[in-house]
Amino acid sequence: MKITLTILSSFFVYLVLSIATLLMVRLTIDYSSFRTDIHFLQHKQAYLPNTCWRVAFYVHVFSATFALMAGFTQFSDYILKQYKAVHRWIGKTYVAVILILNFPAAMIMAFYANGLWPSRLAFIILDCGWFYFTYRAYAAARRKDIASHKRFMIRSYALTFSAITLRTWKIVLLHTFNPDPLTLYMIQAWIGFVPNLLFAEWLIRRQKKSTNHLSQVSKK
Repeated sequence: MKITLTILSSFFVYLVLSIATLLMVRLTIDYSSFRTDIHFLQHKQAYLPNTCWRVAFYVHVFSATFALMAGFTQFSDYILKQYKAVHRWIGKTYVAVILILNFPAAMIMAFYANGLWPSRLAFIILDCGWFYFTYRAYAAARRKDIASHKRFMIRSYALTFSAITLRTWKIVLLHTFNPDPLTLYMIQAWIGFVPNLLFAEWLIRRQKKSTNHLSQVSKK
């Protein structure tokens, strides 16, 4: 029964990840045309003449898609055991994409976010947390502290996945409460990542309890 549930849960997770990745790839393809009248850019016309913002936007869009796709390999026990070199290479690329490319790009975008300072503060916290958890995951891997590495990678990827949950919450809120655009952006800026982190902490605690239980059983 437990094996069946594990298989089903893994299938569900990868199904969600596949759909999310396809949606992000589709957006990336649309933005690769460099048209300035599509999707998110329709609401950012005032910032388009700002070269710094425009470069940050495209860096973030094109590189964040890879970070999202990394979840296919980084949380796969099979790849970790059978293809360790692949796991390490993609992991290092994931870290570089976030720390070197996305952290500065997302920080620039955070300061120009819609929704005034409530939204800007949310995105600044999100970006700093993204950097911190990713760096801690990398540092733990360098120390061979695999347990800490896994925990911080879960937190890091929870924030990576906010690219999807933020857009999902926007659709839910629009069709449920129909708030004005300013209020909508302020709300979605926070609920786009806070529930992700709460879920990550729940998952980490659950895994700890499971590990402790197995350890106690083995000692008997």
